[in-house]
Amino acid sequence: MPLIRPSTEADVPAIAAIYAHHVLHGTGTFEIDPPSAADMTQRRAEVLGRALPWLVAVEGGTVLGYAYCNWFKPRPAYRFSAEDSIYLAPEAQGRGLGRVLLAELCAAAQRAGVRKLIAVIGDSGNTGSVGLHRATGFDHVGTIGACGFKFNRWLDIVLMEKALGAGATTLPANP
Repeated sequence: MPLIRPSTEADVPAIAAIYAHHVLHGTGTFEIDPPSAADMTQRRAEVLGRALPWLVAVEGGTVLGYAYCNWFKPRPAYRFSAEDSIYLAPEAQGRGLGRVLLAELCAAAQRAGVRKLIAVIGDSGNTGSVGLHRATGFDHVGTIGACGFKFNRWLDIVLMEKALGAGATTLPANP
């Protein structure tokens, strides 16, 4: 099984390549144009600057996937809720790697103080991502129909959530 570890700046070209594949060929992201490695470096720095995790799955020196979370919304009341993102290289899909990577992201997010992870999954037909999130303890909370348009068709988003740690049962240490 690949090693799951915090990402480094050296991982960014591989991260950008994996994401570019999904932008160009998939509906899990609603981006139309792949961001550059410089853009991904900036996005990663923003996440890490918020003391949130950005992880990679590596096997034999090759980055096979990545996962991170970022604040769900910018307003301070959302500071205990984060949105997860997870992408695998095409050759890494179907091996159980996504489940291991997402489970470690959940643990790392909890250590960072996140109490709720939210998945905003592009395309209600994205059974792989919906199934992955369900398998790692996320619950379906809604679908927003036809809110994205990509590849000349309307796409839904699926909303899923997972409470981390004490969830909403206790006050946070630093409210």
